[in-house]
Amino acid sequence: MKQTKISEAVVRRLPVYLQVLNEMVNREIQTISSSDLGNKLDLNPAQIRKDLAYFGEFGRKGVGYDVVYLIEKIRQILKVDQTIKVALVGAGNLGHALCNYNKYSKDNMQITAVFDDHPSKIGTSINNLTVLPMSDLAATVAEQKIRIGIITVPAFEAQNVANQFVEAGVEGILNFAPAILRVPDEVRIQNADFTRELLSIAYYLVREGENNDESDLD
Repeated sequence: MKQTKISEAVVRRLPVYLQVLNEMVNREIQTISSSDLGNKLDLNPAQIRKDLAYFGEFGRKGVGYDVVYLIEKIRQILKVDQTIKVALVGAGNLGHALCNYNKYSKDNMQITAVFDDHPSKIGTSINNLTVLPMSDLAATVAEQKIRIGIITVPAFEAQNVANQFVEAGVEGILNFAPAILRVPDEVRIQNADFTRELLSIAYYLVREGENNDESDLD
């Protein structure tokens, strides 16, 4: 792998490539060109070739990419060729949904511990995982060597949970709470804000409506 600083945009596209390649395997397609991959993703084939070239030469000119081989390489790049343990805090509806998805996911990122501070939830089971009290978080993270934390609690509780994850030694946090969290630079945080995404969609819906209004005036 080339020792080059990789942009976040490139890293975000790799899982998308992986998803399409997995679909190709299911359809028993053995090779795929950057043009075909670009058509499926509505991306410039040159961009795809450039993204992959940051990490090595995986394709053959005139032939394309071996699908199974490229899947293996992208999984290595994303470090999901090995099991990465994940802890989730917030055993509500979203927490349940994520655990249900995780149960059937073929990825090696596995939710192995669930926490909540509500007495009615502690001790209940989600996909064979017993919901633990927050007081057990630090010890469980250390014992299981958990590297990533997921936050699915209300906004006003999110920073406190993030602090506890940081103190426990997690390396990355996926935050579903609608809150801006502060963590040390060495801890990677990714925000999955449903409200923000919906508002972005709403912007385009409004513009479409405005365009229709303008057409009515012509």
